[in-house]
Amino acid sequence: MKTSWRTASLVATAASVLALTTACGQDNATAPASAAQNVGATAAAGDYGSSPGAGTGTVAGAGNGYGADGSKTSASPSPAAPAGKLTVAANPDLGNVLTDGSGLTLYRFDKDTANPPKSNCAGDCATTWPPVPADDATAGAGIDKALLGEVTRADGSKQLTIGGWPAYRYAKDVNAGDVNGQGVGGKWFALAPDGKKATLSALPGLSVRKDPKLGDIVVDKKGMTVYRFMKDQAWPKSVSNCTGACLEKWPAVGPVNADDTEGVKKKGLMPFTRPDGVKQMTVNCWPIYTFSGDKAPGDTNGQGVGGTWYAVSPDGKPVGAPGK
Repeated sequence: MKTSWRTASLVATAASVLALTTACGQDNATAPASAAQNVGATAAAGDYGSSPGAGTGTVAGAGNGYGADGSKTSASPSPAAPAGKLTVAANPDLGNVLTDGSGLTLYRFDKDTANPPKSNCAGDCATTWPPVPADDATAGAGIDKALLGEVTRADGSKQLTIGGWPAYRYAKDVNAGDVNGQGVGGKWFALAPDGKKATLSALPGLSVRKDPKLGDIVVDKKGMTVYRFMKDQAWPKSVSNCTGACLEKWPAVGPVNADDTEGVKKKGLMPFTRPDGVKQMTVNCWPIYTFSGDKAPGDTNGQGVGGTWYAVSPDGKPVGAPGK
């Protein structure tokens, strides 16, 4: 993926104005009848545990460093569940995350080493962070089986390693997909399929994501869904009819260099200047926005709002709009 973000600028010459008019006028000959706005719907003390409520990206709060509730764990640890067939799960904040056969997230510890593999989590630490057994682990789709290995722990048991890093579960992860251990103590992190720390890959300024309900839709560099306003116009020039309070709910997408896009139609992919002097990006010459009601990549809460807001297809059309 491309990782550099370059700000596009529109050269104000007669030639570029002509090009803009031509590019924006071929497929969009009908301007909206009304310019009315439709805003729409409104680190722990220690390295092992966290305070209640710690979750994705959080650092553990006050505690003794052993248990997730701030009290030292006294119960004997249960026999470790087998790893089973490892899988890759998509997390909206972390990208691809490694999970065991039950869908529980696997973690790595910064105080361990991978070359050579060595676990430095034992005793109460291993109660909060149960080591994953190596004996029955197999690689599922998207996982290189050559990266699977094992390390012998101090008690003689064999612990699974991924890319050399010892793998653990977290005691406070109860359901498949939980990532409550992410960032605990600033030393515990979800494992990516290659053994590195899971992190969301950088996206281009605009790219295409396949939504399970909407199909191919355009997203911005943060993976947030991009929308079109049916009361805007693209002919004879791009015009935004979302201003004031509307813009607070539907922030305008800023300029994106055409080379910093992936999968989006190049024709009519350019910025224009809004009445307030701010430059806004267009897809097929239609102004584009994000929605304040979308809180995470993959959200499409703005779809169909007020019957005038719709996700954008790679060719700039409003996905799911009546008659479109």
